[in-house]
Amino acid sequence: MGTDGSGDDAGVHPGRRRLRVTLVSTVLNEGASIGALIDAIDAQTRPPDEIVIADGGSRDGTPQALAVWAARNPAVTVLSIPGANISAGRNAAIAHAAGPLIAVTDAGGTPEPGWLEALVAGFSEGVDVVMGFYRPDPRTRFERIFSCLNLPDASEIDPATFMPSSRSVAFTKRAWENAGGYPEWLDIGEDMFFNFQLVKQGVRRAFAPAALVNWRLRPDLGSTFRQYYRYARGDGKAGMYPRRHALRFGTYLFASLLVRMGIRRPALLLLLGAALPARMAAAYRRAYRRLPPDERARALVLLPVLEMFIDTAKMAGYLAGRSLRLKAAARPKD
Repeated sequence: MGTDGSGDDAGVHPGRRRLRVTLVSTVLNEGASIGALIDAIDAQTRPPDEIVIADGGSRDGTPQALAVWAARNPAVTVLSIPGANISAGRNAAIAHAAGPLIAVTDAGGTPEPGWLEALVAGFSEGVDVVMGFYRPDPRTRFERIFSCLNLPDASEIDPATFMPSSRSVAFTKRAWENAGGYPEWLDIGEDMFFNFQLVKQGVRRAFAPAALVNWRLRPDLGSTFRQYYRYARGDGKAGMYPRRHALRFGTYLFASLLVRMGIRRPALLLLLGAALPARMAAAYRRAYRRLPPDERARALVLLPVLEMFIDTAKMAGYLAGRSLRLKAAARPKD
């Protein structure tokens, strides 16, 4: 293609002229957060050339807010697709896109002003995927402490193995097509499955830690449990991360055996107690960096409890997902 942003996207690179970038996002009943997303997109230092929002059938104030935005911003297109899941919505929005580069973010997150500029800058010669990053946007003590568990800092990321969330990523439309798009049969975990398909295609990826999206965590234990249950159910249904989940099951089985044996051999309980801080080392380091001094001691006690709580959600979700996968495999093929 030429560097005017039109035509085929083979050999995409920044060049001397500006490439056309389409920002896509999916929404569903995001009345409480859609205003922040709109404001964040409007504040980008490198505005998207095109914005395509797929609404999966919102029944709150989301469609009205999007309509007002589209009326004042000619770059905005809103696709109403009732019943579409995240994958179907993203695929429809990307298929609608006119340009060679696609940037993706999610409702519920707020991109920093330089987010899109940092993503676009990562497209050097031969790069098909630029992986942005995200950081927690905690509002309560619970959210601050919980953010230390599974949300690493950019300094902890290995770009060679990083699998980005689709709340902060950009790729060529060609790469999306070659990977088969987002999996519409998967209701959650679709971005990780898409990542694996991209890697299988041998695409060249670049990490852009400055492409930041601020992400609000779940506010309570119930919604947090459901979130991680669904993540793990997606893993089980798609056959992703089997070793990681097997290690989790094995760890808890081994720990339960040590506890039973430790009733008569206290030294085994001491061994188990000594292993826990080692497992929590990364979370404790984040707590020291992120939390105010008065919350660090509380986190020392709560983080292992929260870790076991989340592990329970993941194990239950993974078993449910594996059951769905086995049922699908046993279903007669047409």
